[in-house]
Amino acid sequence: MTTAMLAKTDSVAPSEAPAPSPAGAGRRRTHPLASTRVQSILLLAALLGSWEAAVRLFKVPKHLVPPVSDILVALWRGLATGPLAKDGFWYHGGVTVAEILLGFVIGSGIGLAIGIVVSQMPKVEALLEPYVAALQSVPKVAVAPIIVVWLGFGIGSKVMIICLLTFFPVLVTSIAGFKAVDPDRIDLLRSLSATPWQIFRKAKFPSALPYIFAGLNMAAAFSVVGAVVGEFVGAQAGLGVLILQMEAQADTGGSFAVCVVLSVIGIVLTGLLRSIQRRVLHWMPADASQRTVNV
Repeated sequence: MTTAMLAKTDSVAPSEAPAPSPAGAGRRRTHPLASTRVQSILLLAALLGSWEAAVRLFKVPKHLVPPVSDILVALWRGLATGPLAKDGFWYHGGVTVAEILLGFVIGSGIGLAIGIVVSQMPKVEALLEPYVAALQSVPKVAVAPIIVVWLGFGIGSKVMIICLLTFFPVLVTSIAGFKAVDPDRIDLLRSLSATPWQIFRKAKFPSALPYIFAGLNMAAAFSVVGAVVGEFVGAQAGLGVLILQMEAQADTGGSFAVCVVLSVIGIVLTGLLRSIQRRVLHWMPADASQRTVNV
């Protein structure tokens, strides 16, 4: 009987044993074109190719819409100059980047500081709310000439304009973030005899960080716009001045090339902020953090 059972077991076991899976069968191979970054590059190439073909096919005048090839030539010509050449992109780009960084840091820093004070003192928020709403509704382009008259054609007027554009997004989003903290966390800290500073540091500020970074991302884009607007109104150097000079010479391809440089500056600044955000908000799931920032 034992021999029969062993024989039956031996006859069944091979059929019930799982078949060995081929090496690498569990790995999911992704096609190179499935990458979002590759798709974005391909889309850009398709758009630029369509632009070039449409301009050539319909014989659009170059002073209206230049072909992509002319923009690339102007971009190479501007980048091939020396860093101190007054007609090159490096000199004017350095001036614009300095204005952007100074205005962004000062404006967003003041906005965050006032947001912190308001979060700790609700009466201050009620006092400042009508003034903030009034100043935020004033078009910054309208006051830019006045600021240039006050501060001159130097870097100070451009930094002031950028500060006005970057101050309000950070202020509004930081106040919203400090209000969005879970009340249960505050009650828990109070039950543990936490001081107001400890409540702010342990509960309010971490909860407001996604909102603050959302405001910083908006402020980064506004800072580039503010720098160009200030240089349009009155400046001695900068990419905005270079655009005006090229438009006066009917060099539309050069103007588009400068716009490409401005776009790259904005992309780099936003990328740095995203990198800092990933390091600071390492405790937050990536999808949740991205949803909050993109609101």
